[in-house]
Amino acid sequence: MSSDRILHLLDRIERAASQAYAMIENVNKADFLSDIVLQRAVGMSLLMASETAAQLMKFSPEFIMEHPEIPWTSLRGMRNRIAHEYFDINLERVWSTVKDDIPELRDKLHMLRHWRAQGE
Repeated sequence: MSSDRILHLLDRIERAASQAYAMIENVNKADFLSDIVLQRAVGMSLLMASETAAQLMKFSPEFIMEHPEIPWTSLRGMRNRIAHEYFDINLERVWSTVKDDIPELRDKLHMLRHWRAQGE
């Protein structure tokens, strides 16, 4: 897989994750848990990020091995849960993932993309 393709996929993961976070950044948990439209929008953004991560894992396993700081397996697991268990999605887990885990993931992806872009 070309370096350009890897950067493109990393950008897509970062954008989708950032969009999920932005949707609930100024929302409290109770409002999230009572708003099905918001839940589905956040879930779709997480699905997009995690599906793209799964694509990257499939097409460039060597890149994945080089970057264990990214929770690739957890990302793929999130994709599987959202894609296959949509009526049983744990909204508490979605909330905590977006509020607690996405900011760190987004920062790591941003650093990785810019490090790769500079070729250092």
